Parts: sequence; C-alpha cells; structure tokens
Amino acid sequence: MTSTVPALGTRTAEGSALQAVLLDMDGTLVDTEGFWWDVETEVFASLGHTLDDSWRHVVVGGPMTRSAGFLIEATGADITLAELSVLLNDGFEQRIGRDLPLMPGAARLLEELSAHEIPTALVSASHRRIIDRVLKSLGPQHFALTVAGDEVPRTKPHPDPYLAAAAGLGADPARCAVIEDTATGVAAAESAGCHVVAVPSVAPITPAARRTVVTSLEEVDLAFLRGLMTHTG
Repeated sequence: MTSTVPALGTRTAEGSALQAVLLDMDGTLVDTEGFWWDVETEVFASLGHTLDDSWRHVVVGGPMTRSAGFLIEATGADITLAELSVLLNDGFEQRIGRDLPLMPGAARLLEELSAHEIPTALVSASHRRIIDRVLKSLGPQHFALTVAGDEVPRTKPHPDPYLAAAAGLGADPARCAVIEDTATGVAAAESAGCHVVAVPSVAPITPAARRTVVTSLEEVDLAFLRGLMTHTG
C-alpha cells in the first residue's frame, strides 16, 4: 500500500459528509478489462488451450489468484499459479505499454476531485507493478493512496482493500464513495460498509441499497458523490 501525500484528515470539504472517494482501476478508470481477457486468451493459446468466452464473466474483476486459478482448473493447463501470474502480468504490461485508453469521464472526474482536495484512493486487485505503470497515465498526483491486490491479506471480493484505503485516509468507510465496474468489486466495497457507484463494464449490475448504478463516469461528479451520503438505507 503506497501513500503519496501526508494525512488528509483536515482536507475534507467543510459541510460535506463525504470524507473520501475510493476508485477501482481496471474497467472503471482505464478501459482495460478487455485487455486482461485478451492476454489470458493469448497465454492459454500458447499453452495449447482455448478459453471459452463464457468464462470471461467468471474471471472479470477478480484477483489474479482466483481468475488464474479458475482458468488453470477449467483448462487443465500444465502450469503453476505462480508461473501463470508472471506470464499474465508480463503480457498485460506489454499491452498497456502500447495503448491505455481512459474511460469516458475519468480524467474530468479525477481533476474535479483534486481541485476540491477530496481525499482519493486507487484500490485495485491488480498487482503493484501494474498499478504503478497505469498511474503514469492516470496521474499519480490525483491519489493520496494506492492499494494493490498483492499488498493486502485478502483482496476483492473481501472488504480488506477498501477498509485499508479508508483507514489510510483517516475516513469512516460509511462516509466513503466507491466507484466500481464489477460485481466482485461492488461486493468488496459493500462489505466494507461504503456507498457504491457501479459503472458496469462487462457484466450487468443491479441497483440496491447504498448502491447506485450508472452507465458512464460522465454521469458522476462531486455533487453526485456528495449526494450519495444523504442516503443511509
């Protein structure tokens, strides 16, 4: 877990119940969920296996240990989890080195949060090496804290990453807004007690208590996120 600025307890906007914004990375801020599937498909093809497209919904948004483990079991590939993780991270790093498109509205939202000094964290199931690479495109100055999937005892769908991010920012999870694109990430954020904005990328997500579903980050701004805090159900 990497922090890039001092403690932010005094920087929450006066009069706002919103204490922090916690953002997922792949599929939420950067259009990379498809990249992971492409890399997984290519790696398994090199091992002599074809991935079933229906498996994409199983592995999306999950930690590498879960998604890679599932694909090894499903295909019967002769490779260890550690070996496969290296191949997938290498392939993904090469892919984002060629192109890293941001999701519509992502750059504008990050700029707005920074301009209003809202404590913001990047919370991803991706490994640290991948997060640090992506941060070069997102702008590390936008994040007070970053939490990687290989830095917490249990990553998404467990609440640990979001609890760690809230604690690192000195925020109450119940006063944090989380933006996620997958059911796995939504489950992690809700288990942590956060308000969730879901922007589905691959599989649909239904609205629920303390969960708002939108079609794009272009629908989300600071006023929208502050408004979430008025809903306690």
